[in-house]
Amino acid sequence: MIGGIGMPELLVILVIILIIFGAGKLPEIGAGLGKGIKNFRKASSGKDEVESKSEKPKIEEKQEEA
Repeated sequence: MIGGIGMPELLVILVIILIIFGAGKLPEIGAGLGKGIKNFRKASSGKDEVESKSEKPKIEEKQEEA
């Protein structure tokens, strides 16, 4: 169960999506969603690395001044 959504609800949502977009568009939608999630994870992990790298020189400068 995902956040109160069970299997019957997921099937209804899937059928509605199938009716709206059609069977031909589903692979494109899935691929786009997968790429978006991949880029989001890459960007969020890259942000942490940039912040940690930018903080290291500040700490070294403070030690040299003391």
